[in-house]
Amino acid sequence: MTLPDVTAVANSPNPADKAGLVWDAHGVPRCFWQPSMADYHDHEWGRPVGDDRRLYEKICLEGFQAGMAWITILRKREAFREAFDDFDFERVARYTEQDVDRLMGNPAIVRNRAKIVSTINNARRALALAEETGSLSRWLWRHEPPAAERPGTVDLDYWNQNPTSAASTVLSRALKKRGWTFVGPTTMYAFMQAVGMVNDHMTGCVCRPVVDAARAAFKRPSPA
Repeated sequence: MTLPDVTAVANSPNPADKAGLVWDAHGVPRCFWQPSMADYHDHEWGRPVGDDRRLYEKICLEGFQAGMAWITILRKREAFREAFDDFDFERVARYTEQDVDRLMGNPAIVRNRAKIVSTINNARRALALAEETGSLSRWLWRHEPPAAERPGTVDLDYWNQNPTSAASTVLSRALKKRGWTFVGPTTMYAFMQAVGMVNDHMTGCVCRPVVDAARAAFKRPSPA
């Protein structure tokens, strides 16, 4: 997820500003970016995802988001789901040039031909991985970074300095080697944040311990 410009806040001498938190009317602290995406922040972002279709969807939507605001993609998500058969990658893998033309004519989604073609290509790559390893989830969750690589504190300084990670770089390279596109290290880090491979809710955010608990309870796919 691409964040708004936070340079002024990050340079603030106020420690509360640098913590990257905002407080609601009841005094509950949340990540600074959440007011425009409150439901997504509170109930989805950072929660572990194990479903193959939803993982493929998130990779594709992060790819569509490149160069755009995430809120734009979030508002169009239901239209994307309708246009791409709810991101059933077995069906999307069979799309033809006629489907590309159909999607390019759909004003409800982002009409970027390269990204549409990438979504179809990545469906074929996702299908191959699922057939090879038993599930897309099993392969992707192998790339969850170890706890030792995670920061003790997540604040604006951390966000500004870490748009990628060692793990997201490894995941990006592995996917590219298998023919995936629009899966650069920054995009893959945003993906890892979104699907709960890391917990990047700000330290002090009311959702951070909730996501920690969800990650602890999540049953990782068994290795192939």
